[in-house]
Amino acid sequence: MGVSITFLGGAGTVTGSKYLVMHDGKRLLVDCGLFQGYKLLRLRNWAPLPVAPVELDAVLLTHAHLDHSGYLPLLVKEGFVGPVYATPGTRDLCRILLPDSGHLQEEDADFANRHGFSKHAPALPLYTRHDALDCLPRIKTMALGKTFHPIPGWNATFSTAGHILGASSILLEVAGRRILFSGDLGRPDDLIMNPPARPPAADTVLVESTYGDREHPKDDVLAELGPALKKLAKRGGVAVVPVFAVGRAQALLHAINLLKHRGEIPNSLPVFLDSPMAVNSTELFQHHPGEHRLNSAETQALTQSAVMVTSTDDSRALSSRHGPMVILTASGMATGGRVLHHLAQRAGDHRNMVILTGFQAPGTRGAILAGGGKSLRIHGKDVAVNAEVVQLESASAHADANQILAWLSQLPREPDQVYVVHGEMGAADELRKRIKHEMGWRALVPEHGSTWPT
Repeated sequence: MGVSITFLGGAGTVTGSKYLVMHDGKRLLVDCGLFQGYKLLRLRNWAPLPVAPVELDAVLLTHAHLDHSGYLPLLVKEGFVGPVYATPGTRDLCRILLPDSGHLQEEDADFANRHGFSKHAPALPLYTRHDALDCLPRIKTMALGKTFHPIPGWNATFSTAGHILGASSILLEVAGRRILFSGDLGRPDDLIMNPPARPPAADTVLVESTYGDREHPKDDVLAELGPALKKLAKRGGVAVVPVFAVGRAQALLHAINLLKHRGEIPNSLPVFLDSPMAVNSTELFQHHPGEHRLNSAETQALTQSAVMVTSTDDSRALSSRHGPMVILTASGMATGGRVLHHLAQRAGDHRNMVILTGFQAPGTRGAILAGGGKSLRIHGKDVAVNAEVVQLESASAHADANQILAWLSQLPREPDQVYVVHGEMGAADELRKRIKHEMGWRALVPEHGSTWPT
């Protein structure tokens, strides 16, 4: 029996990454992500996997973002007892992100029950903070570049992917087949993260395609963010900036520091980081100095450049403050968390600004804002959007189409097959066509739930 891959997520969409590798009765899952965005996708989180968690032998994580790790608490809750392998950076971030994810789900369910806007009685969280804490001891760390054996006879090696702390590509060697999972590829010109490492030779490649149909603008994030914040400060408004707590929050803090240092925005412009998860993640940059471009002084400045807001009382107190000020707050696509309360309060005022800082998955509030939507549904109510919406096209932590192709071109030899994953259908298919026509390689966009040979 050959080696096969079943695409249980990240196929035709940017969320829910899960790739089941099977050979000779053994089963390994690469990534264990939550579905986000459209309700049709989110409902998949509640459906049982086609393989019982207890039948899985091991899990490998490319990185800690919830669309790659956020299903892990439920997997363990439903019977998975094997090891989870990750880099030290990914393990450290999962210790922050997963309990926070469970806590937010409990809060959202409780809020829905108290205010009676859920169709379920009672509304329940997908998993709890306690469930998330229960899964963390299963995570075992492996250093970048060190080959290990997740299953006897199977080899795996992590290599740097850039993107966020701990993010990796994975080479999996099974029964003579070499399978390369790109994970989420960072940009070679990222403001704070190191570039992706050169990929190793592989027979089969799974490559992400978040930006598979576009190029990043030539201007950097400073050229986009500076004029927006200067205008905001002049009119005394409040900028609500939805950010991913890991990676994007730190990049924006660093960018604001640089803009203040250069005198392009007022040094007195108050900045608040209102996310316990983002605050804790920012501190981790000091513990992983080899994975990013920041020197010790710049790393230290990250934690001093904003008022770090952790308690709910301090978060609520921001509601009584007047502008100008900048509030960086999670989540990055406005799917949940404290950003919802800030949007509910600030989105209706034309003096204010909502600054979007990266890819917004279809079906999320961020995508509605990016598309010019004039209202948002928040906690069962419609909130008018009169604030100026600014989308930073250059703030993404993902490689664009040309950068993905450049990474693939560094493979020592042509692979037998490329599977294009982790992208909306248009982006994935456009990258597939470019791989086929420009590189002459076999490329396919797999369907959700499909199984293919390696």
